[in-house]
Amino acid sequence: MKERYFPILIVVSGIMIGSLILFTGPSLEPRAPPENKPLVRTITANTETIRLSSTAFGTVSPRSENELIPEVSGSIVYMSPSLVSGGFFKKDDLLFSIEPLDYQVALEQSSAALKSAESELENARRNHDRQINLAKKQSISESRKEEAVNRLRFAESAHREANARVSLAKKNLERTKIKAPYDGRVRNEKIDLGQFVNRGQSVANIYATDSAEIKLPVHDKELAFLDLSLFETERSEDDTVILKANFAGKQHIWNARIARTEGELDSKTRMINVIAEIDSPYSLKDSRPPLTIGLFVEAEILGRFVEDAIVIPQSAIQENNLVYTVNNENRLEFKKVETLRMINNQAIITGGLKAGDTVCVSTLRDAEPGMQIRTSIDPEGQKN
Repeated sequence: MKERYFPILIVVSGIMIGSLILFTGPSLEPRAPPENKPLVRTITANTETIRLSSTAFGTVSPRSENELIPEVSGSIVYMSPSLVSGGFFKKDDLLFSIEPLDYQVALEQSSAALKSAESELENARRNHDRQINLAKKQSISESRKEEAVNRLRFAESAHREANARVSLAKKNLERTKIKAPYDGRVRNEKIDLGQFVNRGQSVANIYATDSAEIKLPVHDKELAFLDLSLFETERSEDDTVILKANFAGKQHIWNARIARTEGELDSKTRMINVIAEIDSPYSLKDSRPPLTIGLFVEAEILGRFVEDAIVIPQSAIQENNLVYTVNNENRLEFKKVETLRMINNQAIITGGLKAGDTVCVSTLRDAEPGMQIRTSIDPEGQKN
């Protein structure tokens, strides 16, 4: 009989122990669910004066480039050691000479003809003066007087012609020596010692080394940021162009200036060519290599200054040119800003923000004015 009530006793004991634990355990206090405030990154807006710039690419080319073309014919009897591809020379250096014998003979012949013409002119003048004196005394006929006048005119013409031939012969003799028109370098040469060259034949290509030019195509929209004019041709006195290029495994920097603009806008590309100029591109300064002709460079053209500008990350610009700012109560405010330019993932703001504004740089979904948020400072600040 006792075994029959044993299971019931176990169940009742379990209920009593469970109730005791339930009523003597710790009580749970009800708590409100935490607010779901989004966490955003922010930066502090600061005003500064910035200088706008534009980036372009171009190839270094010589300011002046010429073909060496002799003005007389003959055999090459002298060549300068500098007259080789890549050779340097100074202004008025003798580059090569042509056999001068034929032109020396021509000068002697024309000089002799000039002496004869001078003698004939002197005789004609004396005869003319004598005939004029006789005509005043009515001792000769009118025909003899006219003959003396015509003889003098003919002698004067012959003298001028002989004088011109002497000048030409001297000039041709000078032309047998071809001198450098400027400080420069030889691009290539096509002659050798003893070779016969004809008048008008191209024998070498040379270019000036006093300065070099870089043609930089710039989009017409970029002109709004640069102090350039399509109508003025005055050279800039300041170095307003920074050239960068990789040479011999390293990046090097040169300073240049704007020389001019070509003044014509390409109707297809909407680009205008800006010509940058650099003096003495082959001079060695601060261990920099020479700015070699043909080198491809990246150019930063420095433009106008903008005062009281605010630079913020481009990610902070929302639709309709809105920027989210955070007030002192950690609530969002929407501000419409004036964006001057967006470049290198940054936006240049000229209106709508003021110094000290806390700008939200995070992306927020369903953002509303007055929305409560939590903030953290962007570790990269304005460089984000």
